[in-house]
Amino acid sequence: MLGKRALVKSCYRLRLYSTVNTSAETVETIPSILDPKFEIPNGSVIFSGIQPTGAFHLGNYFGAVRNWRDFQTRIERDHINSRLLFFVADMHSLTVPQNFSRLTNQRLEAFGSLMACGIDPEKATIFFQSEVPEIPKLQWILSCMCGMGQLNRMTQWKSKANLRNDADIAADFGKVKLGLFTYPVLMAADILTFNATHVPVGRDQAQHLELTRELVDIFNRATKSKFLHQPMTLLAPTMKVLSLKNPEKKMSKSDPDDMSKIFITEDAKSIRNKISKALTDSVEGKLIYDPVNRPAVTNLITILAAALGRPVLEVSNQVEDFTKKELKDAVSDAVVKELKDPAARFQELMKDPERLDKLSRRGSEKAREIASKNLKEISKLVGMGYW
Repeated sequence: MLGKRALVKSCYRLRLYSTVNTSAETVETIPSILDPKFEIPNGSVIFSGIQPTGAFHLGNYFGAVRNWRDFQTRIERDHINSRLLFFVADMHSLTVPQNFSRLTNQRLEAFGSLMACGIDPEKATIFFQSEVPEIPKLQWILSCMCGMGQLNRMTQWKSKANLRNDADIAADFGKVKLGLFTYPVLMAADILTFNATHVPVGRDQAQHLELTRELVDIFNRATKSKFLHQPMTLLAPTMKVLSLKNPEKKMSKSDPDDMSKIFITEDAKSIRNKISKALTDSVEGKLIYDPVNRPAVTNLITILAAALGRPVLEVSNQVEDFTKKELKDAVSDAVVKELKDPAARFQELMKDPERLDKLSRRGSEKAREIASKNLKEISKLVGMGYW
């Protein structure tokens, strides 16, 4: 409970995507996926994935996975004819150095986290990327159609290789692994292996989705076909959760400071302790949403809005007269309530790794049924015949 005043239900705008100006920046407001105003097209194939970094933290949960659960709920509730595919991107994880002895358990924890957060293998196809060999086959076909210049314009390989945004592969050739440079093609293959129609992505992946659309055009022109669909971006209500100790950075599992992050596996005492010690600021007066001048307070308001499932500006207005302690108490209450069930489910699931393995294999088999059918057609179109 917020204590000072109750938060009223939000009145969503009629448009799917709108903006509201604040003194600091333009804040995006998007209706909840559960609201009927959020359109999920009939006949759509919705597809997304997440890296196997182990159990999820708040950033994973509020930034992606809870939305996936809401897609599942809406499709079932409103009888929408749509297919959901969610995967653990274990092949993508190899683009950066890994501790291979830990990766096996991290993969399993990521799969368990998906289920703990409410993704139901009976309602969505959940699988490991590496268990669908059709994906790297399509990656090779697309790689033979993708220009080096197209990949050179991508920005994520530069950031992951700790290079400047204006870095060029010709100048920094020796600093970049081939897999990191070409992984946008693997991302395109992920999507196009299943001929997905809609992809909920964050802004950091929007550039890669645009490359995917370019490759669809190239493929369809080269094969004189219209087999591959142009995947559309689904702008879902995502919340960017920052470090509790350094609001200049995203919340990250790799952060050495354990107090900077909250996992879905944590108990109420641990959550309250971390939030009570979260960074705020020395500014007096009203608590306002201002990412530029008050990033730490803004981060707490963002987490509260995400946990309550309400627009950030509405929540900001409701807490502006709170003290910083009252804000932290409100955040703690909301996060504890939101994570109670996922934490319990995760602990139960991880006690039975054989069950998780069985479910993942069943999901991979379902995914391969779709992938195999599509790759047969793609192989014929590129002159490879049946396989």
